Amino acid sequence: MGAIRLLGAPAVGQGDGSRAPRGRKAWALFAYVLLADRPPTRKRLAEMLFADADDPLGALRWSLAELRRALQGVDLSGDPVVMTLGPGTSVDALVTTGDSTEPLLELSGELLEGIDLESCPEFESWLLVERYRLSAAIEGRLRETAASLVASGRAADAVAYASKAVAMNPLEQGNHELLVRSLAISGNRPAALRQVAVCADLLRRELGIEASAALREAADLGPGSTAGPALGGHAAAASQLEAGRAAIVAGAVDAGLQCLRRAVSEAEHCKDPVLRGRALAALGGALVHAVRGRDEEGAIVLHEAILVAEQAGDRSTSVLAHRELGFVEVQAGRRQTAGNWLTKAQELAETDEEYAAILGVRGMNSSDQGDYPAAFEQLGESAESAARCGDRRQKAWSLSLTGRAHLLREEYSQAATALRESLELVRQERWIAFMPWPQALNAELELYAGHVDAAADGFEQAWVLGCQLNDPCWEGMAGRGLGLLSAGRGDHAGATEWLAQAASRASREPDRYQWVHAHVLDAASTAALARDDEERARPLVNQLAEVAARCEMRELMVRAKLHHAHLGDTTAADSARLLATAIDNPALDTLIHNSS
Repeated sequence: MGAIRLLGAPAVGQGDGSRAPRGRKAWALFAYVLLADRPPTRKRLAEMLFADADDPLGALRWSLAELRRALQGVDLSGDPVVMTLGPGTSVDALVTTGDSTEPLLELSGELLEGIDLESCPEFESWLLVERYRLSAAIEGRLRETAASLVASGRAADAVAYASKAVAMNPLEQGNHELLVRSLAISGNRPAALRQVAVCADLLRRELGIEASAALREAADLGPGSTAGPALGGHAAAASQLEAGRAAIVAGAVDAGLQCLRRAVSEAEHCKDPVLRGRALAALGGALVHAVRGRDEEGAIVLHEAILVAEQAGDRSTSVLAHRELGFVEVQAGRRQTAGNWLTKAQELAETDEEYAAILGVRGMNSSDQGDYPAAFEQLGESAESAARCGDRRQKAWSLSLTGRAHLLREEYSQAATALRESLELVRQERWIAFMPWPQALNAELELYAGHVDAAADGFEQAWVLGCQLNDPCWEGMAGRGLGLLSAGRGDHAGATEWLAQAASRASREPDRYQWVHAHVLDAASTAALARDDEERARPLVNQLAEVAARCEMRELMVRAKLHHAHLGDTTAADSARLLATAIDNPALDTLIHNSS
């Protein structure tokens, strides 16, 4: 097999007649054509990599020929340039798109390590973002593999994958929790407790925060833990499942989780796989949505629900669990694994209710990435499907995200229409747990319309309710709005305080919604730069750039580049313009034009 290594120092495996191509730009060309979103034209490649040559297109032709000569089994041809890998040719950077998970443990190093082309700023910008993207994709596959192994009863095998995820991103508390859970369930409680201590010290030293309760409890509790002995009957399992669902909807989360855990145990005891799968899916969904900081346990429970549902032939439970795992990954900004789960869910879906929920999460994912045409199509279909089946909560959810997308594009009338209908549905449903989200978005519209008192009322209501619900996402959005309100009133000290609060609240849980976190960082960066407070702005902008790149939030990456340009980076503005060409947002185009 011809093995080509791009992670770490680029290299070519021995034994198939291949050799390393000559020149750093040849490796850069190979990696770009392989990993670019779409086949690049020769003109674009020549301008990006060979602009300093006397004959850029000639230099490109030579490099393409050198790659063909050096790498057996690799064909590069056409315009746009298309790469074809022959049978038996593998590239480590593509491991996240394959089915096999074993190669994940062998990967090391960042993309094109040691290859930096200072004379090619557009390529350097692409490489920086691609390094973050690939790292996040590999981390996502490691986490997915570990969770699946734990759910299938192979916790000891999961330890290696969870350990590598920790090594790749040691400041992500969820990775430590997954490792602790793998160790504890495999029977190695002393190692689990040591890992808790390692994580606690690291978080305290590097981030100034305390480890979550979920991390500490992971050393003792596994998925499907029950609150008492099984009673031994199908009726008991079914009643506990219904009681748990009702309690979660009513906001009695602790009681609901207790009932759902008991339902899992009862269903296993009476050997009813369909009921057990449904109880697992309900428990996993509750852990993901109803209580913060429990996504790691929820993901493992959902993996187990899929295994049980597939064995029982329960299609609807499998759809639900796949969708919920997709939602977890969307919130975390792990786009590739999110897409995999949601694609499988949509392939299995049959009903309007299922399609509405799946397309709603897909639309959220597309919007987070800055793909507005896809987001509007998916969210529109979601709202229509929800209306057909009478799912008013799903319709409200999808309309709120449609309103958010229009707000980000400064299409205020369309945003107001969507958010007004969303809020009305939320009120009709008395969906208090969701209310702060459309409230905060609608209050921002009021602020831009000059209705300052109405905006203040909306932001304050969203803040108070978000705090009562103890939801970091709602608190972050409302606190950001109150920061914008203070800045508009000329209260810069108040704006700084509110935006700092918003950033702290939005990121306090390990399973935070990364888009909200980055959105708040962008507002805080903007406010600091407006006051020429570079000392405060610089760490905020750097953090925004890293989160946006790692989570593939393209529009926020552009905004981070514009902030860096404000801070004196001479190449950042050009990078922002190049990145923005792939984003359909008139408001972003105006922002770039005004910053020139």
